[in-house]
Amino acid sequence: MDENIETALQSHGERALQRLHAAGCAWPEAATPMLQKVALASDFAIDVLQAQPAVLAQLLADARQPLPPPQLSAENREQWAQLLRRYRRAESTRLIWRDVVETAPVEEILAGSSVLAEGCLQLALAALEAEFAQRFGVVRDAQGQVQRLVVFGLGKLGGGELNFSSDIDLVYAYDSEGESDGARVLHAQDYFARLGQQLARLLDDVTADGFCHRVDLRLRPFGNAGRVALSFAAMELYFQREGRDWERYAWQKARCVAGDLQAGARFLETLRPFVYRRYLDYGALDGLRAMKALIAAEVTRKDMADDIKRGPGGIREIEFLAQALQLIRGGREPALRSRSLLTALAALEAAGHIESQAAAALTRAYRYLRTLENRLQMLADAQTYALPEDAVLRARLALGLRYPNWAALHAELAQWRARVAEEFSALLAPRRRRSHDSDTLALYWRALPEHGEAAQLEAAGFAEPAALHASLCDFARAPGVRELSDAARARLDRVLPALLQQAAGCAQPDAVLRRVLPLLHTLLRRASYLALLDEQPAALTRLVDVLARSALLGERLAAYPLLLDELLDVRVGSELPDRAGMRAQCVAVLREDDVEASLDALNELRQALSFRFALALLDARIDAAECAQRLAWLADAVVACVLQLANAELRAAHGVIAGGRFAVLGYGTLGGEELGFGSDLDLVFLFDAPIDAVSDGTRALDAPRWYARLGQKMVALLGARTGAGRLFDVDVRLRPDGAKGLLVSSLSSYADYQRHRAWTWEHQALVRARGVAGDAALIADFEQIRDDVLAQPRDAGKLAEDVRLMRARMRAELDRSDAAMLDLKQGEGGLVDLEFLLQWLVLRDANKQPALLRPRATAALLGAAQAAHCLAAGSAAALLQAHAVLLDAGLRCTLDRRPRRALRNDAITHACAAIRAEVVHVLGE
Repeated sequence: MDENIETALQSHGERALQRLHAAGCAWPEAATPMLQKVALASDFAIDVLQAQPAVLAQLLADARQPLPPPQLSAENREQWAQLLRRYRRAESTRLIWRDVVETAPVEEILAGSSVLAEGCLQLALAALEAEFAQRFGVVRDAQGQVQRLVVFGLGKLGGGELNFSSDIDLVYAYDSEGESDGARVLHAQDYFARLGQQLARLLDDVTADGFCHRVDLRLRPFGNAGRVALSFAAMELYFQREGRDWERYAWQKARCVAGDLQAGARFLETLRPFVYRRYLDYGALDGLRAMKALIAAEVTRKDMADDIKRGPGGIREIEFLAQALQLIRGGREPALRSRSLLTALAALEAAGHIESQAAAALTRAYRYLRTLENRLQMLADAQTYALPEDAVLRARLALGLRYPNWAALHAELAQWRARVAEEFSALLAPRRRRSHDSDTLALYWRALPEHGEAAQLEAAGFAEPAALHASLCDFARAPGVRELSDAARARLDRVLPALLQQAAGCAQPDAVLRRVLPLLHTLLRRASYLALLDEQPAALTRLVDVLARSALLGERLAAYPLLLDELLDVRVGSELPDRAGMRAQCVAVLREDDVEASLDALNELRQALSFRFALALLDARIDAAECAQRLAWLADAVVACVLQLANAELRAAHGVIAGGRFAVLGYGTLGGEELGFGSDLDLVFLFDAPIDAVSDGTRALDAPRWYARLGQKMVALLGARTGAGRLFDVDVRLRPDGAKGLLVSSLSSYADYQRHRAWTWEHQALVRARGVAGDAALIADFEQIRDDVLAQPRDAGKLAEDVRLMRARMRAELDRSDAAMLDLKQGEGGLVDLEFLLQWLVLRDANKQPALLRPRATAALLGAAQAAHCLAAGSAAALLQAHAVLLDAGLRCTLDRRPRRALRNDAITHACAAIRAEVVHVLGE
């Protein structure tokens, strides 16, 4: 280090200690190195200790303990400003001591600065409120409820990360309109505006003791031109009509820091949809690009390259990066809605939206830059972010941060800023350059509808160019396209040619284009999804791939664009939720005080999860059996949640049946855990209650009527249409006596029916039946009845005849096979033949082989039949393979919106032959 600088530093330290001695400060010799560190880091702290010698004694005793705040009362009104300023200066000096002497983590210093600002705000506001109450009374709304000022802290105060000498961004509001009840009446708006202005002056005005906190009110609605305080209703109206992108970033960190904290928290919850959109919101990047451009222009204009906040690779780039990713996904992922930047980075990493290495680097860079920022401001309690030019100040900073010299500090700072700039630039990277083909298709699209020729589509590789050209012309003429904003039209002009190019390169270009146009019609009303496809080429590629392989998923995307989120969800390629996980997710979205909202949320979740299972099947990450099983588990979870909602409604309307029990049974593909996409649910409802039981509500019902209404309510809720579609169609015809029977059966009547009046085909259906929701003890009672019925001894010949006759009748009525195509379900050697075969084996042998009673799914039944020696090992293996082939073919037909019929290729023919051979062998057909 330069000799002159060393001399200057030594002289500076000596003068600082002499000033403290002269002011009467005393300290043990062991504390001298501590004070030398403080003197090196902060002239401000030495000034404070000189003015308030008692502070030093408190710091030497225990610097971790916050200093006591002042008492503001009517008796010391003239001293309020001085008391607040001396307190803020003393407590700020404690934070310097914790940082410089005791090396506390930067998070503690930032949080301490935030708590200090909040404390001063709350002290000042409480004193002013008491004064206003004496002069004007308190404000009351139309119902007589007292209204208080609500003070929102935005920016770093809201995030609890205030830098050492920052201003505080405040917005004033109040819950409801009204008037004060004192001798001099003020309207709420005037009352709270005056109160807010006095609060700002009490903190902000520079006096002989300096300032307490600089207050910035410019982030309020309409900025300096807006009212100082607004009602919540006026605030909501503003954000609905006028809210801009930068305000979403600003209010993302908003927190109520003084005044009516509960009212403030309620308002922020109502504002959440403005900040965090319901869908993946890549449109947030446009707002960020605009803000970044303005800041970059300011940096260039004012030569602020050495500004560690706003300059390249500075603090603001880390903040903007994290906030943008939060805004994009926070509407769908509540865990990302943190006000704290470090917590947000951790959440983004945990959710897979930032790679671990990048998250670690950004976290370290943020801590480094915030520490340096604080040290810059601690020097003289100045709100500065610029690196000093003075050599002595540079040396003080470097030595205070344990560097040998300024060059060493500056070199590491440059490394961190370069890493931050790299990550930030990657987030806002220019969109991928289009190929020559895409440029050609862009010219074609922009010429529509008046110009452009079908031959251009033919040249790109489309098989039916004339028809597709006509569809694209119709789309270009659509009002939704003509009415787009300039920004949205620019996005469409980039997205559509890219879609055409991607479609042209896939196996089914015409199908993709036909399927994507309905989706685009929907997206014209959802600018955030146009932004997603524009900003994320991977999502566009994935979309084309999905549309090429599934007409059903294309229809669902067009109907429910929120499913586009799944194309970029990092969880799509990872482990799928298990049965318990799906149940937990479904329960988590319920709002028992709002059935409609619950159904809508359940529908969205069901759509998203079934879409994810479909993608996993198409990508060969799961096989057809696992896909069908997961769809059944999802249905189980949904039915259990709907039962919970229906039960709550019945209880509210009619009270509770004491000792009553209710259960939902799943039959068919639900019971067998082999559900398809779009399958309906075969449900049977059971109840059990004491004789003459009556509900205890004001509108009492006897047990049969109570449970009948519960069953009716469940069917209605499952089939109710919401914004995300219907949950499930329900078929209740498998109940005792079918359509003529009661919707909900008592346990005793169900048992009697199954034992004495049920047909053989109803016992066949019972093989796959299982409890899916409701009272566990009642489901156990059902299991016992099922076991008893299925294990009854039967005449094998009569049983075989019943099964053959029912199968022949079903085939005659339902089989849609022909010479070229097989009906996968009802055709000869199809899935129903296999089901009938296994049902026959269970009904014939369960009385001798109880293990046959446990499984419901086809694969498990085949395993049990082999273990019980009802089927030879080779036969069971052949049937298992046949079932896998047919089930897979059926699911893929559904995904491609085709009837469940398949060409009789080698795999299908072999599968049918295996099933047919075993049916002939066992049943003698």
